[in-house]
Amino acid sequence: MTHAADTAAAPHHSGPQGETVVYTYLGPEGTFTEAALLRIPGASDAVRIPAPSVNSALEMVRSGQANAAVVPIENSVEGGVSATLDALSAGTSLRILHEILVPITFVLAVRPGIGLADIRTVSTHTHAWAQCREWAAANIPSAEYLPASSTAAAAVELAREEPAFDAAICAPLVAERLGLEVLREDIGDVRDAVTRFVMISLPGLLPEPTGADKTTLVIPLPEDHPGALMDILEQFSTRGVNLSRIESRPTGMFLGDYFFSIDADGHVADARMADALKGLHRISPGLRFLGSYPRADRREPEVSRHTSDEAFRDADIWLQSLLNGY
Repeated sequence: MTHAADTAAAPHHSGPQGETVVYTYLGPEGTFTEAALLRIPGASDAVRIPAPSVNSALEMVRSGQANAAVVPIENSVEGGVSATLDALSAGTSLRILHEILVPITFVLAVRPGIGLADIRTVSTHTHAWAQCREWAAANIPSAEYLPASSTAAAAVELAREEPAFDAAICAPLVAERLGLEVLREDIGDVRDAVTRFVMISLPGLLPEPTGADKTTLVIPLPEDHPGALMDILEQFSTRGVNLSRIESRPTGMFLGDYFFSIDADGHVADARMADALKGLHRISPGLRFLGSYPRADRREPEVSRHTSDEAFRDADIWLQSLLNGY
């Protein structure tokens, strides 16, 4: 197996040295997603194109218009971002090369001259609203919530002539860029909330294993029967692979048809993970591998002696000796 040497650098398929690297991200400008992208080395010197949706960002990668896309995938308050999980489960397969953790802080932004008592409608992304709902109920209880495609999109709309709402919940940076007035700062209900973003590219060379890695999978449920989920989970548990996230999502085909989106601790180059994936493929041939990449927190998993690479190697040697008649 070959690997990319540096997961934080520009994607490996970006072309000859010196070619312009193009990144896309969930826009508009000023989103937390752009902040996540700018944490990737070299991104500030690359062409950055905001996309109106997660789907459109991923399609730019699939069509070759962008080398990679950065999109949100999980929030510490609301869990998985369904738009991203669903988009990665269908269409041409893609690979996650890198993850970025961004602390999230929200402000209540308005046009100059608007006070709390004047707010009748407020707009933001659904995940942002979920993280500020209690504050809104206590401080602007009569305000109606209007969903937006992103926190920055709400702020951009508010800055236009005759906006459709009175206030936006957004990042401090976008409010400043647009000249909006910040009525209240740090309005999130949960302190230290974090959103996880991923950099996604076309399939190719995998990042090198670091010992603190994560593998993301989409596992369709081939048939619904008692113990079907247990069959999947056992492939991990018997090999000592810990799951850091597991969510079910509807396939959209018919009621009751689901797939599982899973993050597992480890790299496909680890013997325990490779063996688990082979077992999963036997159960669910439609298994989709979305990549093995370094964990942003650099936390290494605990590996038992009997599930170490050495234990798997010794077991292979022992079995081969039996087949050879020893």
